[in-house]
Amino acid sequence: MQRYFVEQNHLPQSFILPEEIYHHAIVVLRMKSGSRFEIVTANKQVLLVEVAQVEDKKASVKVIQSFEHQVELPVDVTIMCGLSKKDKAEWIVQKSTELGAAHFVFFEADYSIAKWEQKKRPQKLNRLQKIAKNAAQQSHRVVTPQVEFISNIKSFPFTDFEYRLTAYEEAAKKGEKNAMRNLTEHLWREKLQKVPRLLAVFGPEGGLSADEVSFLKQNDFVLAGLGPRIMRAETAPLYLLSALSFALELG
Repeated sequence: MQRYFVEQNHLPQSFILPEEIYHHAIVVLRMKSGSRFEIVTANKQVLLVEVAQVEDKKASVKVIQSFEHQVELPVDVTIMCGLSKKDKAEWIVQKSTELGAAHFVFFEADYSIAKWEQKKRPQKLNRLQKIAKNAAQQSHRVVTPQVEFISNIKSFPFTDFEYRLTAYEEAAKKGEKNAMRNLTEHLWREKLQKVPRLLAVFGPEGGLSADEVSFLKQNDFVLAGLGPRIMRAETAPLYLLSALSFALELG
């Protein structure tokens, strides 16, 4: 069933569809009177609605049912990535949203070849935010991840996160195997009490520099190997989220 997000916390029993939802549901999908779909409010309430009337380029809907939908990862994951080439940021946001990421931060890493010109950053962030919203709707989540940009990794408030991890190529080459296991064990115990917060840092093509790795170690980041194989910049975040889902939701 199709799902859409709105910014309001509460909606009345009957209301007119916002223009964006009207265009997609009525114009693109050709829904008509009697068609049903879901709307998620800002406070994570899911509303099953039915189209009551369509006329004069407007559509009214009525709420049939209101319920909560527990689909979010039991850990709040922020994916922080060095800027990569071409459309890799879009791929990371789309697929990681489907896998449960809560927040994205992109930064200019020491080895980043890609650069986001200051005047183009708002446009890039708007596009990534739209991709996150569409992916959240498609995967039937109840929140839309937020996307932001920072020019320097050292300016980010790491202390907001109880758990901090970075995917480090050299750790994988040396056969590091315990970091992810230990992390998931701690998260499994803590998720019973609250939703823990995890910050995971990934480098661009070429990885993180020695200076960046040193800085992360000084800020209590665990250097993790994500298995014995070396992954591309856009693959590693997906591996992490998949591993967390398996350990915390399917284990």
